[in-house]
Amino acid sequence: MTLKKRYLRVVHALFIVFLLIQLIPDSLTTDTAAAYSIWFVVGVEVLTLIISAFIKKPVSLNLFVDIVGFIYGLLIAWTLATAKFNLLKPALFPPPGRVFAQFIEDYDKILVNIQSSIGIILQGYLLAIAVAVPLGLFLGWSARLGSAATYISKFLGAIPPIVYIPYGIALLPTFRSVSVFVIFLATFWPVLAGTMSGVMNVEKKTIDSAKVLNVGPFTMLFSIMLPASLQQIFIGCNQGLTVSFVLLTSAEMIGAQSGLGYYIKNYSDFGDYTRTIIGLIVVGIVIVIISFIFNSIQKFLLRWKQ
Repeated sequence: MTLKKRYLRVVHALFIVFLLIQLIPDSLTTDTAAAYSIWFVVGVEVLTLIISAFIKKPVSLNLFVDIVGFIYGLLIAWTLATAKFNLLKPALFPPPGRVFAQFIEDYDKILVNIQSSIGIILQGYLLAIAVAVPLGLFLGWSARLGSAATYISKFLGAIPPIVYIPYGIALLPTFRSVSVFVIFLATFWPVLAGTMSGVMNVEKKTIDSAKVLNVGPFTMLFSIMLPASLQQIFIGCNQGLTVSFVLLTSAEMIGAQSGLGYYIKNYSDFGDYTRTIIGLIVVGIVIVIISFIFNSIQKFLLRWKQ
């Protein structure tokens, strides 16, 4: 790509627009901490220029600059509606600069809560996959068991895992173990259903070819059926991952002493909406990063289908 195609883009004009609106006098009497938002946008712009130099595919570059442009547009609208024209209640919607300043102040605390939430997600999620995939392979391999298990999994999977929290609190020793249990249930049923569906829909000629080679049951399940079912398994894993974050945040809001849900609930109870907005933004960023990693793993394992 030419330098013109790499750098002559609307996203850079939006960067200049953001800087220009800083010249408009603030309508708020309190400090808007505009310097923090300016430094943030400058950092994003520098990063955009550097990354744009290394991206080779035009489609990937377009996607990247579109995301950055959306961020700039959001910050422009946010700044105009708060600091510049005071269209929103400052107590509920603080200026972006104040949010960035508070984020820097609470950085260590936010990092601890992120680690807590991700630790719970990984424990429950990976445990559910470790149990559901082998069980789904076994049940799906038997046509009779698979048909009955499909209806049972649909019934039990339709029950929101969050309703088990009271029982978990009564039976399990810590709230962290309750959260892991809820994440396990949220992931187990979609992955089990996806695995069984994948196994039961493997092409008959693939199975017949394996039988001709006289492969054993273990090799049949884990070397033939598992790779052939990966696409359906990943669909279940993706559903479980999405629901897990929703349930974890909800569970942490109920009785946890750490985690992103606790961070949001704790400060919203005290009317600190600056920190509440930080929590919401951090939750979104964490989910996007984990989803990106998950999709990268999926593409790598299913690269033979491309």
